[in-house]
Amino acid sequence: MRIDQYLKKTLIFNKRAEVKAMCERQLIKLNGRPSKPSKSVMTGDRIEIETPHGIKQIKVLQIPTGNVRKDHTDLYYEEIQ
Repeated sequence: MRIDQYLKKTLIFNKRAEVKAMCERQLIKLNGRPSKPSKSVMTGDRIEIETPHGIKQIKVLQIPTGNVRKDHTDLYYEEIQ
């Protein structure tokens, strides 16, 4: 699954366009490297999102097959402190 789709479906972002803009500014990294919106995400990958409040680190636990309910997001990723 593409990283922009993953971040949208797991409700980390509201719109894929937001992910695309952040990727273009190199604010999203996949496994330590700047990511394009089309980059594939696999189970076990680490995603870093640079925000004004700091860097949010996420470990991919599962790839969703459809839309994810808000109360089920913890099945698909975990935040790394």
